[in-house]
Amino acid sequence: MKLLLALAGLLTVLAMPQSFEGAAPGVLGEVETSVVLTCIEEAKRIVDKAYKDRRESIKQRLRSGSASPMELLSYFKQPVAATRTAVRAADYLHVALNLLEGKLRALWPGPFNVTDVLTPAQLNLLSKSSGCAYQDVGVRCPAQDKYRTISGHCNNRRSPTLGASNRALARWLPAEYEDGVSLPFGWTPGVKRNGFPVPLARAVSNAIVRFPTEQLTPDQERSLLFMQWGQLLDHDLDLAPEPAARASFTTGVNCETSCLQQPPCFPLKIPPNDPRIRNVRDCIPFFRSSPACTGGNITVRNQINALTSFVDASMVYGSEDPLALKLRNQSSQLGLLAVNQRFQDNGRALLPFDNLEDDPCLLTNRSAGIPCFLAGDTRSSEMPELTSMHTLFLREHNRLATQLKRLNPRWDGERLYQEARKIVGAMIQIITYRDYLPLVLGPEAMKKYLPSYKRYNDSVDPSIANVFTNAFRYGHTLIQPFMFRLDSRYQPVKLNPRVPLSRVFFASWRVVLEGGIDPILRGLMATPAKLNRQNQIVVDEIRERLFEQVMRIGLDLPALNMQRSRDHGLPGYNAWRRFCGLPQPQTVGELGTVLKNLDLARKLMAQYGTPNNIDIWMGGVAEPLEKKGRVGPLLACIIGTQFRKLRDGDRFWWQNKGVFSEAQQQALARISLPRIICDNTGITTVSKNNIFMSNTFPRDFVSCTRHPALDLAPWRDKA
Repeated sequence: MKLLLALAGLLTVLAMPQSFEGAAPGVLGEVETSVVLTCIEEAKRIVDKAYKDRRESIKQRLRSGSASPMELLSYFKQPVAATRTAVRAADYLHVALNLLEGKLRALWPGPFNVTDVLTPAQLNLLSKSSGCAYQDVGVRCPAQDKYRTISGHCNNRRSPTLGASNRALARWLPAEYEDGVSLPFGWTPGVKRNGFPVPLARAVSNAIVRFPTEQLTPDQERSLLFMQWGQLLDHDLDLAPEPAARASFTTGVNCETSCLQQPPCFPLKIPPNDPRIRNVRDCIPFFRSSPACTGGNITVRNQINALTSFVDASMVYGSEDPLALKLRNQSSQLGLLAVNQRFQDNGRALLPFDNLEDDPCLLTNRSAGIPCFLAGDTRSSEMPELTSMHTLFLREHNRLATQLKRLNPRWDGERLYQEARKIVGAMIQIITYRDYLPLVLGPEAMKKYLPSYKRYNDSVDPSIANVFTNAFRYGHTLIQPFMFRLDSRYQPVKLNPRVPLSRVFFASWRVVLEGGIDPILRGLMATPAKLNRQNQIVVDEIRERLFEQVMRIGLDLPALNMQRSRDHGLPGYNAWRRFCGLPQPQTVGELGTVLKNLDLARKLMAQYGTPNNIDIWMGGVAEPLEKKGRVGPLLACIIGTQFRKLRDGDRFWWQNKGVFSEAQQQALARISLPRIICDNTGITTVSKNNIFMSNTFPRDFVSCTRHPALDLAPWRDKA
């Protein structure tokens, strides 16, 4: 804090009477406007320098070849384009408020909220000077629009930024921070939450999530593709970017190498007797999510969603115009997406490569020299199974655009692109709501949270909720420890049929050089997902070895999920149970009743002391599953509520009147993911019914001819 004061300089604050000690914060006195201006200017200098230093450091290390795997990974995951602009404005604002608070703290040692001593005009000045105030300015919506914008703007005509990219996540409950405004619980040693110590996230993971992988129970009613669709869908909906500056704004501490805890570094401490990490002074690196510009109380930290909220296939097309243009084939007027110019997959297209000279994918096989792929979402190369799904929909777009051109020779490239994009977006919606979500929620929760579609409602906010970004990580409980690859007879391929997950992260070379996407898609269709059981929550391939090939130390995904919920200021388990109208257990016995497992309740209470403090992800995945679903009651509520808002608050929802003609709707209603696989790969035998359910070959598989093709005749121009 002293350093902050020094940076702020000798700022002048009007004299504050000493007799105010213990009085309400509102009587602190006024701050000179010149002080506010000085703080914002100093904040800009600090933030700009941190951004520049970060950029220069990485460039220098890339040129010299000395960049560490971790640095390359972070370079790959930095906010870019409009996201970077939005994050920078929020950083200006938060650092300015920190500087201001630092100055006032010397004069007023008691607790106070810095906004209580600023006038509305000064708050407005901060918002404008940082750039936050201008993020919603200049949004002009056309009188008529047939297609979605890439950024999600103007979906809601009354409030054009609802659901748009680079906006703050929605808060369904007020944030809960250690200091009430921005510090996560677990930040300050000794500070309790609801009267109890905050357990280390890694300790909770060790005590409750850990289990011997050989005990894994396969899910006899869900295919591994069920898990994979969840990840693809999640990457359509939300991305809370990591900070553009990877070192502390005020001290320069590097979050990647240091275990010191200074913003934005919030490393996971190692508990005693850790099963893997012997050095308790070591840590698992963790960066706080980038802040968002927020309206209302500007001091309470929120996070930004870099993507459009809508189910709109943004993972295929991007959530910002510059990226969307980069993803298109600009050399012709055929409405196509760009494809890889160096390699093909048995004559079929692959995703184009990203244009980074060095990136994490090169590190996974240095001799292969295969870079990461470029897609609408930056995470498309995280694992080959995800890459395969991205590749599938790239091909489907180009297939549709080509067929539409045959039907309508007069259509120009823009019309072809937009119509194909519109169809692909509808496909993602149909597969998600008809085939996927009923298997997540189960029939009872489906009826409760996602009743039949009525119409578009412009009073519904479709924005992704902050809590959903954590709750939807339930999918981590479905992950198998291997990537499975099967041949045309659904037998293991001869070369590497089962690769441990820790060896496939960012391994784009495995797609290019080891047989393409067909064996991977067959493996996803014909292999069962992992079943989430209360004593088998997440496999060690992602609990001990996540990104092991490209990081200083293998990450622990469940522990990261819990640390992230604290970073985002998410309320605890019981607050969300209350939000959902569910009983809130207070004792071990009551928690044991809710979980139908007294032993698990005891373990949780030993860690947290009270059910109120259980991290939302941990409490959510610990609950017994809904009948015929794959989540418990709490996650069913959060996930079901979010997807209803995404549907009812989307003006371009495929069933909304006027989006598609009746004939087009009828044609779309017959589409299926198995048919999309048939149309875009060399696979000729696919799942018979719901592709997310069946997984036994040959019993549950049929010839591609059994799945109807999409009839594009309703898209033929009448003229």
